[in-house]
Amino acid sequence: MSERFVFTEENLQKAQGEITKYPAAGKASAVMALLHLAQKQNENYLSRQAMDYVAELLDMPVVKVYEVASFYSMYNLRPVGKYCVNVCTTTPCWLRGSNQLMEACMKELGIKEGETTKDQNFTLRTIECLCACANAPVVQINDDFYEDLTPESITKIIKQLKDGKKPEIGSQIGRVSSEPREG
Repeated sequence: MSERFVFTEENLQKAQGEITKYPAAGKASAVMALLHLAQKQNENYLSRQAMDYVAELLDMPVVKVYEVASFYSMYNLRPVGKYCVNVCTTTPCWLRGSNQLMEACMKELGIKEGETTKDQNFTLRTIECLCACANAPVVQINDDFYEDLTPESITKIIKQLKDGKKPEIGSQIGRVSSEPREG
């Protein structure tokens, strides 16, 4: 069995701050924020030990924490690469070319959906609705959203990440928010 998970002192303070946002009887409402903190601290995935720790902090049954973590796609329940590339395949993104984005990602990364590169830098997944339909197709990489993508623009973003650069997040065509393409 792995080592017991505990928050760093800094993350414990952040967790306590999240917990105080809710009445004592409702502190379980902080579960999503604490799972996010745990995932960040634990190399971008939630181990069982991390989920158990969150349950203990919130005085929740562990199964309730597991239910939350397994329901939301933003939580990784197994190790992933440094960059978790989530390609939205819901209807608006699909209609605007998410299948071609997926093909471009697979080609550039040399992996298939659900796999991680040998160097452990990239995991490629399909995901349901990233809630940016007006700017479809959309890809989420870790906490950042890239919108209005083409196969060429997602390839460029992946290459920038490979080179240790920080790609420009948001619309890749200069759209502000979700305004019409014409402005």
